[in-house]
Amino acid sequence: MQQVYNFAAGPAVLPQPVLQQVKDEFLSYHNSGMSITEISHRSSLFQDIIDDAEKTLRDLMQIPDDYAVLFVQGGGSQQFTEVPLNLGTDNVAYIDTGNWSKKAIAEAQKFPSLKVTTLASSEATHNTTIPSVPPVSANYDYVHITTNNTIEGTTYFDLPDVGKNVLVGDMSSNILAQRYNVQDFGLIYAGAQKNIAPAGLTIVIVRRDLIGKKKGLPAMLDYGLQSAKGSLYNTPPVFNIYMAGLVFHWLEDCGGVDEMEKVNRAKAKILYDYLDQSKLFSAPVKPTFRSLTNVPFVTGNAAMDQKFITAATEAKLLNLKGHRLVGGMRASLYNAMPITGVTKLVHFMAEFEQGEK
Repeated sequence: MQQVYNFAAGPAVLPQPVLQQVKDEFLSYHNSGMSITEISHRSSLFQDIIDDAEKTLRDLMQIPDDYAVLFVQGGGSQQFTEVPLNLGTDNVAYIDTGNWSKKAIAEAQKFPSLKVTTLASSEATHNTTIPSVPPVSANYDYVHITTNNTIEGTTYFDLPDVGKNVLVGDMSSNILAQRYNVQDFGLIYAGAQKNIAPAGLTIVIVRRDLIGKKKGLPAMLDYGLQSAKGSLYNTPPVFNIYMAGLVFHWLEDCGGVDEMEKVNRAKAKILYDYLDQSKLFSAPVKPTFRSLTNVPFVTGNAAMDQKFITAATEAKLLNLKGHRLVGGMRASLYNAMPITGVTKLVHFMAEFEQGEK
């Protein structure tokens, strides 16, 4: 099979050793005679899988015991609704850094009982920065941020000071790719399809004292109920949780989150260094706020962008087309993207640029 490099923003590249293990185990998981897609979520086989996945994730992220870890469905976008449903009572606040935070704000605004405040926005800079936040003296049920913006290519390296308020983080695109202190957050959520597993699984990490207080919530959207049932209120995404556990162990074998962040910084530096000296390509994001995992770039000419994307695809550098909202190109450098993929991309870009002179 010919080597390709998949730069898609999600569903995204998965580690080759994990995919090989899935292939080897697919027809008979642990010699059970049953595929992983066939085993019961009530079986001891699956209980071992989900318990091990939770333990390994706790070790990787240093998650304290007073936080629940939930494996749920619905994707990160469903959490735009679940967060205000579970944590919102009166006043909630958001920091707007792009498309996904705008969607989260729009969902919170659908709750007539909530006052929704936008504390800061990067819209004036076309979302090429992370906005500074004035001192937060008001009391909010929570303050929500998107830790990494896949479309715009910005990220939080330093978290905002939200005072005594609960910080909620949508970490869908950089969970396990750079180190954050879980205890700085009251709640973290992440769709799995960037750094963890195929689409269909969402991780929620939530401080236990924040959940179970609101009564009468829809069962499938109730963090308290999901926690009490060990993420097994209904049939969970068994295959995705299995794959997540394999990825967590792969990440351990790679040295953990801190080592992976070093690798991700090195990968991103290779691409950004080239973009900063290029006469054809440029990176629109201010250097201080540049994402380690999602790198947008442009030529400034839509026809030239398309010419490059077509040529890159022929060279087996796949899914480099930018998001439809911003155009241009985007290279997503998630944990499973090897450094050889980034160096091959940069070499191809240099050759393409030379050919356009």
